[in-house]
Amino acid sequence: MKRLLLALAAVATLAGCGARNADYVQPAPDVARGSYVHSGPPSLTLITIRTNDSGKGSHTALMINAEERVIFDPAGSFRHAQIRREGDVLVGISPIFWEGFRSMHARATHRVETQTVVVSPEVASQALALAYRSGAAPAAHCARNTSALLKQLPGFEGLRTSWFPTQLEESFAEVTGAPTVIYYEDYTPPGGLPPNGVLGVDRTTVPRAEEA
Repeated sequence: MKRLLLALAAVATLAGCGARNADYVQPAPDVARGSYVHSGPPSLTLITIRTNDSGKGSHTALMINAEERVIFDPAGSFRHAQIRREGDVLVGISPIFWEGFRSMHARATHRVETQTVVVSPEVASQALALAYRSGAAPAAHCARNTSALLKQLPGFEGLRTSWFPTQLEESFAEVTGAPTVIYYEDYTPPGGLPPNGVLGVDRTTVPRAEEA
């Protein structure tokens, strides 16, 4: 067995998308991983990054669990040598890379809010295909492109197209009824964690056991 340090490094983006952590420079093999198949049910997880002080939305992404699990990350800042990025699709989102993506965005100034809804295999596959066809988004188009993708799916036609992550999050809750989980790192809200809050550990650099 050998241990592999995963360097989950953020790169600079324009304001409005991609709340970013400090840059981490750690050695990692320059070999992209292949796709990852998750054992859970077909699902869509809306990811909203908010500031801890005002709750303002900073970024939107969408995790899609279909034939493979990916993150649709329009105008996003996540980069890693082992993650292939096709347009705005991050390929190979295993649990450890999901933890890294979430941890990269969560810090003392920002939190990560997720809403997960189980969908049919057909809807998940359609979302995956639309994500791959979307290409690379211009800066600040994260919520706009994510909401446009979702509105093309059966059952999501009532979603409001929005340029703003918080408005998309609210519309997603109205349409799907999906509960919100709030993930914090290096920050506890005044008065303590809310009932739907989780206080996590920094996973920006994560050791992983690999078979030789």
